[in-house]
Amino acid sequence: MNEDKSTRYHRLKRRSAIASIAISTALLAVLLMSGLSASIAALAHRGSQTDPAVYSPLAVAVYVLLVVALHEACTFPIAFYQGLLLERRYGLSKEATGGWLADHAKATVLGLVLSLAAAETIYLSMRVSATWWWLLSAAAFIAAIAGLTRLAPVLLLPLFYRFTPLARESLRDRLVSLSDRAGVPVLGVYEWGLGEKSRRANAALVGTGATRRILLSDTLLAEYSEDEIEVILAHEIAHHVHHDIRNAFVAESALLVLALYAGAAALAVSWQWLGLLGVTDIGGLPVLALAGGLLTMAATPIVNAVSRRNERRADRFAITLTKQPAAFISAMKRLGTQNLAEEHPSKLVLWLFHSHPPIEQRIEAARSFL
Repeated sequence: MNEDKSTRYHRLKRRSAIASIAISTALLAVLLMSGLSASIAALAHRGSQTDPAVYSPLAVAVYVLLVVALHEACTFPIAFYQGLLLERRYGLSKEATGGWLADHAKATVLGLVLSLAAAETIYLSMRVSATWWWLLSAAAFIAAIAGLTRLAPVLLLPLFYRFTPLARESLRDRLVSLSDRAGVPVLGVYEWGLGEKSRRANAALVGTGATRRILLSDTLLAEYSEDEIEVILAHEIAHHVHHDIRNAFVAESALLVLALYAGAAALAVSWQWLGLLGVTDIGGLPVLALAGGLLTMAATPIVNAVSRRNERRADRFAITLTKQPAAFISAMKRLGTQNLAEEHPSKLVLWLFHSHPPIEQRIEAARSFL
């Protein structure tokens, strides 16, 4: 097969992602169909010395811990290949094996904490209302996501990366002025220590309100001109100006409500067949995960299409605001090469996997501004 480097990389990355999803789905299905999930739930209640018919925070915690550990054991080889070996093979990773393992451990612990909080919320909601628990849970999840979105720049991102105030005063003032001109004031501008782990370049405008800040990777600062950095940042500002972050949150919230409702409906008709003690049996948690996952996968092409539209609009905004189409074109070319962007995805691949338009399309659109 005559493929260029970026095509080979993305093909392998997609295959590993699909394999990871398949393993996770198969594990959840096996847990349910074999009765293993019900057995783990019974073990969790015995270990916590609680009645299986009554909500027990400790039993829920034991169940989630065991299932997450089993899932991690099944998916770790794929994660190691995709997150480290494949990135190294194509020259995108600079991270040592020990560093990657440490980051993966932190991400796993964080995922465990969030999974535990979600499970406790669901089964506490079931105790409050057997009919409307899915809506109560959705409301709690939506509030939590809103809080995490606001706090991620100061609580979560520093767990994985080093951030320091940008020392280049002229560039800092230029970007703050750009943000003010666009009506999106920021708290500050920070250098993002991405180069310690990756050869990629990136910029972001993260947080909301008092936590909103500009992040510029050290790899971007080292190799791109100030004009290029400004137009890249203007693209990120556009998402805030056009309320893309808020709109995505609203759409994700609606999808979350639908996913929990679908899970509740699936659980109501399957708990007896699966050998569970009832809808509130914690052994039914994989049913909710499968229903939510399937609905999310079904919505992915629509989500990607909306995202690609937003990215095109952000490109136009960035060029209009900065009046630097040449800098935008040169930045896109360099980012595409440095980040190994897929140059010519098929329509099916674009529909299913790409949240951004291909680089060549973005460059071609920018040429109309010259």
